[in-house]
Formats: sequence, C-alpha cells, structure tokens
Amino acid sequence: MEYVLTANSLYKDYGKFRALAGLSIKVPKGAIYGLVGKNGAGKTTLIRIICGLQNPTLGDYTLYGVEHRSSKISKARRRMGAVVETPSVYLDMSASENLKQQYRVLGLPSFDGIDEILKLVGLEGTGRKKAKNFSLGMRQRLGIAIALCGSPDFLVLDEPVNGLDPQGIVEIRELILKLNREKNITVLISSHILDELSKLATHYGFIDGGKTVKEISAEELEAACRKCMRIEVTDTPALARVLDKMNAEYKILSETEADVYAKINITALTNALSAENCELISAAEKDESLESYYISLIGK
Repeated sequence: MEYVLTANSLYKDYGKFRALAGLSIKVPKGAIYGLVGKNGAGKTTLIRIICGLQNPTLGDYTLYGVEHRSSKISKARRRMGAVVETPSVYLDMSASENLKQQYRVLGLPSFDGIDEILKLVGLEGTGRKKAKNFSLGMRQRLGIAIALCGSPDFLVLDEPVNGLDPQGIVEIRELILKLNREKNITVLISSHILDELSKLATHYGFIDGGKTVKEISAEELEAACRKCMRIEVTDTPALARVLDKMNAEYKILSETEADVYAKINITALTNALSAENCELISAAEKDESLESYYISLIGK
C-alpha cells in the first residue's frame, strides 16, 4: 500500500509538557483519514508538525516517501494544502482576491484556475462581497479554497466543521467527499464530532495522550461496531450448542454473555435453551457507534 504520510514515534515537548508521546500513523493514498481524539490529545500538534510549522522533539515522518529532515521535504510539502485551526482569510478581500493573494504567495505564474476553485467550493457567485460578510460556513469553504491553490493532492483539515450550523456541516462534508472522489485528493481530517466523521472517513487513527491507540479501516470498524443481539444466559456452552444448530453466527463473551449476529426468534431460542436446562435471562439489541467504540477503546 502506498502512503502519503507516515509518522514514526513522534514526540513533541513544550518545556515540561509533552504534547506527543511516540505517536505513529500511516495515511494511505486516496484515503479520507479521520484523526480522532479529545481536545488536547495531540491532533493539532501533529498537524502543525507535518505542515512544517513546528519541528518534532524526537521521531520522524515522511511525506510522499520524503523524510522530514531531507532537503526535498519543502518540495514534497508543496503537494499539501492545509487549514490549521482557523482559516487564514483576508477579511477585507473578496473570495477571488483572497485566492489571487495566495497565488502570489505560491509564486504561480497566472491566475488560471481561480474560477474553477471557487466553483468547486461553491463560492463562484460571491462577486465583490468581502469575506468579513461571509457566514462561518462560507469562510470555512474559502479557507479550503485557499488550501487548494497550487493543485495539492493531499489536504489537511483541522476541525473543519467546528462551530458550524447543521447546513454548514453538510456543505463541508459534501465538499470533502467531492474533493476525494472527483479530484482524487487524499484528506487528513481531525475532529471530535465523531458522528459527522463516521460519514466521511475511510480510515481512522485514534489518539489519546499524544500517542496512537489504534488505526483501523472503516470496513474493520463497521465489522467491530455491527448490530447484534447481546444475550445473557445461565450457561453459554448450552447457548453455543443451540446457536450452532440454528446456524447463527455468535461470539461468546463470558460464562453468561454472548453476542449473536443474526435475527433470532426469542420464543424458539427460549424453548431450545430450556431443553438444554439453560435459562434466558435477557436479550437486547446492541449497535455500537463510533463514539462508544472510541470511549471503550481509550477507557474514558
């Protein structure tokens, strides 16, 4: 598998405070990688490091296979676009003027492509309207538009839906999916709004206390969080015998509990268990969310 970004045992200290404590991640090419962690977990610190805004205290990372200490890292970083913390927008300029200013910063030879970028992010009709008069969602989309100047194929977004109303959240979500699917842009997105992230991400990295707790694909997460029936009985070996006869998929959790991944007729199950001298104590549907999976993962 080809990786756009790899980080290996990254540490970042601010005096006596350790923001990163051996964090390692791998972002596959073409992925929407969700960086999941509570406030203070180290998400923004990691993003600032890979964007070149800070240096790690220890450890290393690569962009497109280029090691961060290499003289070629600046060239590799030109393939990135980023919105870190809040969009860097000139409030007294229009959307078009903001993009032209970014083109100048990047040293691009002409303003070709600006109209296309504005259309891509849904700001093509804003004309001379100044950014200070934009809604929060429009400013966020303008920030993404600025990050898209120079045609990057890796986009880094730090809490892009933070503070947005429901409509703004939907607009940003659809934009990210569009960039990924139509423009083949790899996206690293940090967020603590897990329900929204679950509608986007193809891969996840769960971090806590400045270190990686787990990396998992969306398919693996879906399998881990799939719906089941949590059944409590007096004798799980007896339950296993009954479920085997029913050709039902299940997982024994303890001497009294099991998860059953099939639709079960409770009356038939109760009668079959009774024949095995086993009593059904309780049965409840269980559908673990990304949020509950994360909480169970970090134990908080």
